[in-house]
Amino acid sequence: MRTTRSTTGSPPRKSPLPTLLTRLAILLGLVALGVLAPAPAQARSDDLAATGLHIANGRLLEANGNDFVMRGVNHAHTWYPGELQSLADIKALGANTVRVVLADGHRWSANSASDVANVITQCKANRLICVLEVHDTTGYGEDSAAGTLDQAADYWIGLKDVLAGQENHVVINIGNEPWGNTNPEGWTDPTIAAIKKLRAAGFQHTIMVDAPNWGQDWQGVMRANAQSVYAADTTGNLIFSIHMYSVFDTAAEITDYLNAFVTAKLPILIGEFGGPADQWGDPDEDTMMATAEQLDLGYLAWSWSGNTDPILDLATDFDPTRLSSWGQRVFNGANGIAQTAKEATVYGGTPGDTQAPTTPGTPTASGVTATSAALTWTAATDNVGVAGYDVVRVAGGTETTVAASTTNGVTVTGLSASTAYTFAVYARDAAGNRSARSGTVTVTTTGAPATPCSVGYRVVGEWPGGFQGEIAIRNPGTAAINGWKLVFTFADGQTVTNMWGGTPTQSGGTVSVAPASYTSTIPAGGSVTVGFLGSKGATNTAPTAFTLNGTTCATT
Repeated sequence: MRTTRSTTGSPPRKSPLPTLLTRLAILLGLVALGVLAPAPAQARSDDLAATGLHIANGRLLEANGNDFVMRGVNHAHTWYPGELQSLADIKALGANTVRVVLADGHRWSANSASDVANVITQCKANRLICVLEVHDTTGYGEDSAAGTLDQAADYWIGLKDVLAGQENHVVINIGNEPWGNTNPEGWTDPTIAAIKKLRAAGFQHTIMVDAPNWGQDWQGVMRANAQSVYAADTTGNLIFSIHMYSVFDTAAEITDYLNAFVTAKLPILIGEFGGPADQWGDPDEDTMMATAEQLDLGYLAWSWSGNTDPILDLATDFDPTRLSSWGQRVFNGANGIAQTAKEATVYGGTPGDTQAPTTPGTPTASGVTATSAALTWTAATDNVGVAGYDVVRVAGGTETTVAASTTNGVTVTGLSASTAYTFAVYARDAAGNRSARSGTVTVTTTGAPATPCSVGYRVVGEWPGGFQGEIAIRNPGTAAINGWKLVFTFADGQTVTNMWGGTPTQSGGTVSVAPASYTSTIPAGGSVTVGFLGSKGATNTAPTAFTLNGTTCATT
């Protein structure tokens, strides 16, 4: 993952990796890239080959032989155990898979067997394939707090009674990003050993392994050694996971890496990826998603909500009605989840189903504001079952997906004030068949609110002498705010000690915040979020007044 809550003691998610150095290494042949040969056929018994999700000819298949392409997101369960309703929200937006963050007890408190069993139950109840991962291994070899893959394997073995029989629904991701940038060649042997340990313990699940270099494999170790790692699994039910962030900032880097595995018939997916630019670079998420769709490879975006730096939150405050621009891109954009995900047939989907749902009713609008509108429509029907609906904005001859829902209603957000919009609805089934488009409805949003900004302040967590805070700055206006300064005052002597998303200047109790490069623009109808750590005394009263560029903001 890119960031975690500072209260857990986790380091920043990615070290700044010199992309120029990566490309130079490739040019000089210092890393063994592009030398993968086709994977040899694996000797395995028929009962293992047919057990649940499995690999055949470089593809992830269900037990019935149906090709399964993961489309989903990551969810930080181990730090937010009270947010399991997020699985229903993620499903409602069209996902077929969720990767769930767990801990084995080395760095963070271990998720118990009963907790993991409940996670699996909730995945199944929401018709999601469940990728379970141990996060304690993140950055081993560079981060002294990280655990080993061997420790992670022991954790999975301790959960065998919970995991046995779930092979149709669960993939075991042994350890997240299990090696940093220090001597990443050390990744190969422990990875093989962990795979063999789980197989010796009787696990028949598909196993997923992450790359070194904090998951991004920028030195090519996983790519060069994938053949030998795959051969170590006598079941052949092993899939590789590459994490794509700022190292993958060009189309050539992305397509080259993924095609190398596909050509070699070695199974791979994008197990994490980010899109928003940060201080380390600007990932090319458009190419990541387009190439994954072209090659029929899975992708799992990071992450649903709760990042220390919320730039990578798909949903703000775990609220599915408040998707960030990153969330809109992943769920509703080109090659996004709503457009491309197909539900696993283990949940009732029918292989070979080619019959599309009936046309939904023409939507009607209500609750129209300056930035949102609620739409409802008569439900469609299908020979197998309607899996969800895609709401599109119609402008001339073009359509843009703006929302997705599993019910016959949704609230479209991020609209501009005093603007006319035309919407329509498609229904889709689990096989990916799409209905004809519904009739259209035209909605005109109300005028801009009198207050040009609003600010939400909350304490995320606190401890003796310190706390973590979060400030959401919203722009309800019709034009983007480019460049800003936020000013507020602490009443109880609190001091900002660290901030992400902005740069603080403090004089006494008064704090002025200038934006980071990636939060400097607040889009019309949108928001940016700033997080910080602070010191405090016995009391920690929240600020009551905020100004943005000298103008008083409403508080929420």
